[in-house]
Amino acid sequence: MLTVLHRDDRLVVIDKPSGWLVHRSNLDRHETRILVQALRDQIGRHVHPVHRLDKGTSGVMLFALDTEAAQDLSGQFERHEVRKRYLAIVRGWPPESGTIDHPLTRERDAYADGNSGESQPALTAYCRLASAEFPVAVDKYPTARYALVALEPHTGRRHQLRRHMKLIAHPIIGDATHGKGIHNRFFQTQFGCHRLLLACTDIHFRHPEDGRALHMHAPIGDQFAAVIREFGWDDALRLARSACLAAGI
Repeated sequence: MLTVLHRDDRLVVIDKPSGWLVHRSNLDRHETRILVQALRDQIGRHVHPVHRLDKGTSGVMLFALDTEAAQDLSGQFERHEVRKRYLAIVRGWPPESGTIDHPLTRERDAYADGNSGESQPALTAYCRLASAEFPVAVDKYPTARYALVALEPHTGRRHQLRRHMKLIAHPIIGDATHGKGIHNRFFQTQFGCHRLLLACTDIHFRHPEDGRALHMHAPIGDQFAAVIREFGWDDALRLARSACLAAGI
């Protein structure tokens, strides 16, 4: 059963679990956990996804319940009027805050054929919320450092957050494509964590019916929450909103 965060006559917002595809894909044709199908069956209505989250990413996801609402909400995303905030655990200790302004080439889309080497502008803001160090030589260093970060994409490029964090040498833990396998395996064996540690926790948008501002929040859960507890980052997680506001995220 999917967790519904909000529902009215025009839209529904859910807390997407990690490991679920939004649509059925030829690149992952054996996957049976398909979000659109499961949500449609659960609420008994056709649903229109107006944005995407990667298979491994969890958190807030918005669906329209009619074509007019879908057009309105999709337009908000296209015009970059929607604000999204993510939490992630990354390798190393990035600066306390900053922006990553680096164009990204188009990657193959799991929902459509074709690929292009064309670059597109991409901008991400980040804020370090907490850090930890383990006296274990996971990689080439004598200790292993990790950080909890908040991320806000100002553009919506495919895998933008994962690619930008790799670009500044702080890849997201659990990222099999853009991360470091040795750290991913450390989290699997040390913490029993087998997922991408990236979650969309907050979305701000306007309701398609009357334009009122809405803020939807999904709490961190499952293996992600367990790792945060192991690291002693519960206080940092509780204070994340105020820390992000102070950093302009």
